[in-house]
Amino acid sequence: MSSVRAIFLSDVHLGTRACQAERLLDFLREHESDYLFLLGDIVDFWAMKRSVQWAPSHNTVVQKVLRRARHGCQVIFIPGNHDEALREHAGVAFGDIRVESEWIHHTADGRRYWLVHGDEYDQVTRHHRWVALLGDVAYNA
Repeated sequence: MSSVRAIFLSDVHLGTRACQAERLLDFLREHESDYLFLLGDIVDFWAMKRSVQWAPSHNTVVQKVLRRARHGCQVIFIPGNHDEALREHAGVAFGDIRVESEWIHHTADGRRYWLVHGDEYDQVTRHHRWVALLGDVAYNA
């Protein structure tokens, strides 16, 4: 097992058929980290409004993240557009997981990275939400 300082994950889309939870679990089993950044669309509430495809491996992903947080890994969750309902909880910690709207990550060598999901820079998502929702329906059909 390798150990890294930080892992950055986005667009996992738990709750959908297309989610590759098993591949993610393999990755998480192979890599420990001090920080785990969940950068949005971890759970796909858009798709789950139509149909929930929650496999046992999706539960295992959630349990693995919770376990890491309990054992000292700093877990920061920045909601994206598919899990945007959690944005209203920015600044709140749920157990050992912090929900934030953005984060500055400081690397070991002193560099700083601004972490966001990025959907706020997608013109379709921002200004033509119905097109984004239609695309999501087609993608998950």
